[in-house]
Amino acid sequence: MQTSATPNKNLRALTLNAIIMALYLALTLFVAPVASGPIQFRISESLNHLVVFNRKLMWGVLGGVIFYNLVFGYGVIDALYGGTQTFVSLGLTALIYNKVKNEKLRLALNTLFFTVSMVFIAIMLVSTGGTTEGFLPTYFFLAFSEFIIMALSAPLMYFLNKAVDFKARA
Repeated sequence: MQTSATPNKNLRALTLNAIIMALYLALTLFVAPVASGPIQFRISESLNHLVVFNRKLMWGVLGGVIFYNLVFGYGVIDALYGGTQTFVSLGLTALIYNKVKNEKLRLALNTLFFTVSMVFIAIMLVSTGGTTEGFLPTYFFLAFSEFIIMALSAPLMYFLNKAVDFKARA
């Protein structure tokens, strides 16, 4: 039997994911000149850490990535590759959620997943002519820029979670 709390909880999760998607878009547009291409500094990537605290929040981040890449990035191909990269990384973090209890370790692993998975973006950029560099330099700069954003934002998200408690929000 379904309780009356279930629809409200589902609506809350949907609403929160919509807010996260909008926030991802706003933060990415804020740094638009350096948000796409072979070197990317999307401060919105810090939102990737939300899945460390609440797996339900991955859909807002994924939606933000796909929408931005589709409309403001390189179009459908960017939405597919960027969406795949984000889904794989967030999915890996979601899969370890119950196995790795330490939030700091999950943050570190999430950072690693996103850094390594930039291989998807490097493949896309090299194969579509989105960069004049070869695969290895492109991958290095993408992975390094992703690592910087993820590593710098991990402590911030950790302390923000202590204040907000993302798990209780959706």
